[in-house]
Amino acid sequence: MIADNLASVKLHISEAAKKAGRSPDSIRLIVVSKQVSSEKVLDAYQAGAKCFGENKVQEAISKIDEVNLPDVGWHFIGHLQKNKIKYLDSRFDLIHSVDSLSLAKKISTHCESQNRTQAVLLQVNISGEEAKFGMTPSELKTQLPDFAQLKGIQVQGLMTIPPQDSEVENSRKYFSRLRELRDDCQALKVQGVELNELSMGMTSDFTIAIEEGATLVRVGTAIFGARATPGGK
Repeated sequence: MIADNLASVKLHISEAAKKAGRSPDSIRLIVVSKQVSSEKVLDAYQAGAKCFGENKVQEAISKIDEVNLPDVGWHFIGHLQKNKIKYLDSRFDLIHSVDSLSLAKKISTHCESQNRTQAVLLQVNISGEEAKFGMTPSELKTQLPDFAQLKGIQVQGLMTIPPQDSEVENSRKYFSRLRELRDDCQALKVQGVELNELSMGMTSDFTIAIEEGATLVRVGTAIFGARATPGGK
């Protein structure tokens, strides 16, 4: 079941990439394993999953240590509270959800104390929803040089979550806006910041996100089935 679902998602990624005139190799699948047992994570790994995404620090740490897979990547995709930063250590290859300069400074200070650099994405509230985490586009542009000065992090791109909508095509405009914002930020030529990655698209809309330039898609439900509580990934 998991193996079949994973194969189906990979096929849809490939088809969406080709439709957009892109190489399927330019898109990475983040298999969202939140609220999923270690056994199911291992099943997905056996089926070829190479990168997993978690959204709660404590759950992630225990799961990563339990499955103990040295040849896969782990990404943190949920809201990161400042008091949880100390638990991250070097388990995560990428944090998708750095939603403020103050959070970035805290992560940077922690990582500098450990003599390492953490790869991060900057979360943008592209839709302007009050309930959403993330910087506004104008905040991002203004603060980009400040992010570049932080020695303990390396900014590699942007992330967004569009509004929930029963009509998935409505996500497209938010994905295209993030891509355009990335292009505008790249034009600023801020040294020390890389913006090659666009993390956008989940189970319901990842093919649309790929058509609009996503390099990272976060898919869980289409692979593992619905979780006990709603999560939207």
